[in-house]
Amino acid sequence: MPPHASHEIYMTSSRIHQPGGYREVIRIAWPLVVSMGSFTLMQFVDRMFLAWHSPVSIQAALPAGILSFTFICTFMALCGYANTFVAQYHGAEDPEGCSRSTAQAVWLAFLTWPILLATIPLGLWLLTISGHEPPVLAEERIYFTILTAGGVVVPLGAAISSFFTGRGETRTNMLATIAGNVVNGVLDYVLIFGKAGFPAMGIRGAAIATLIAGLVTPGILFAIYFSRRYHRVYQTRKHLGIEWRLMVRLVRFGLPSGINMLMEIAAFSLFILITGRLGPLSLAISNMALSINSLAFLPLIGLGIAAATLVGQYQGRGDSETAARAARRSVMVGVYYVGTIGLTYFLFPTLYFSAFTARASEGFALEELLGTGRQLLMLMAIWGLADAVNVILAGALKGAGDTRFVLIYSSLLSWGMMVPGVLVLVLVLGGGLLGMWTWALLYVTLLAIGYAIRFRGGRWKTIAVIESPPPPPAARPGAEALAVGD
Repeated sequence: MPPHASHEIYMTSSRIHQPGGYREVIRIAWPLVVSMGSFTLMQFVDRMFLAWHSPVSIQAALPAGILSFTFICTFMALCGYANTFVAQYHGAEDPEGCSRSTAQAVWLAFLTWPILLATIPLGLWLLTISGHEPPVLAEERIYFTILTAGGVVVPLGAAISSFFTGRGETRTNMLATIAGNVVNGVLDYVLIFGKAGFPAMGIRGAAIATLIAGLVTPGILFAIYFSRRYHRVYQTRKHLGIEWRLMVRLVRFGLPSGINMLMEIAAFSLFILITGRLGPLSLAISNMALSINSLAFLPLIGLGIAAATLVGQYQGRGDSETAARAARRSVMVGVYYVGTIGLTYFLFPTLYFSAFTARASEGFALEELLGTGRQLLMLMAIWGLADAVNVILAGALKGAGDTRFVLIYSSLLSWGMMVPGVLVLVLVLGGGLLGMWTWALLYVTLLAIGYAIRFRGGRWKTIAVIESPPPPPAARPGAEALAVGD
């Protein structure tokens, strides 16, 4: 073997096995990717069932679902930011800090529920002025109201999941998530089509199934969290009350993350609502293409959480260089993944769109969808590469506590560039669906470039998220067995 070949093998092996290398990234990320993949599959099946049930239902599901998530996402991201606190306490070898942070996030989920309920009239008004056809609007209102009223299950799940993901115990979260998604898929079929003695409820059944199944995952995780095994090391049953100083700190770092998600999702919700003004065919194509692209996008969220977890853990240990390495490796894994998925968009567009028309008795023919749909999938294949950098580096910056920059930069681009550009393109210039998505692609690309420059600058390395100095590690029986993130 030539000397240079041996050197290359050694260097590749070093990158895989070193702290913050590919092996560690994949070990943390693959259960999260599988979790998001199962959620993606569940959503895909949900939309497919609705498309089979009625072309009106598939047109209504995405705008109403995204609008509901727009209101929920702030609280989800706020409570889910406990992941960074847990990761940094875990890195600092403070096990009780992990449970204390988790408890504050759980309290926040319940304390913010009344605020979420108060947003329902605003959401219904926004749907009313969206300009969608009356049959679509009627189903949008049903779907939005049910999902938002029971939306507390989302931040509650994010809060308790943080205890496991922040410590790197992502497989437990994966199994609980898969269980919840299986329940969701079964209930979707039963309630949408009226099986097992239930009446056919269509989009109302889909929303009810989502809420019922949404309790399964956190229910499993709470049972594990309070078990004797975890209480022995983390004192999970002891730290149940509100600790205002820690909660304020969680809100200080987590609220910018929540507002950031709100601003981005709100901008994207407006984007989807504007799409409805282009006509039923454009709305249906856009909704189907987005559902297809969730196969690439949602697993990226898992990689973003993995990057936040590893950056948080190494920052908690005071090792910024390894934190940076873990973030870079996470980005590479994400680019490889979305590149592979994007290739299938080029090769098999008919296969993807045919899933939505296989059993439709009315609505759009496959040939009508493929004309523009094929081109839209090609745009989304390119979009995915920029989005991999965007989602994963945003996660890494948040894991280090740099949430204010992410909020300010993304808000400026979302509302200073993307939204005004789309409004001018559609309402003034009369542009079409492909023009809208091309503009959105430019927005995502600029977002990724900004995050890359910020991360490379290294300002995030100096941010202190948890109290300093941390308490000394507690010598508890079984601690080694549960220190899975080390």
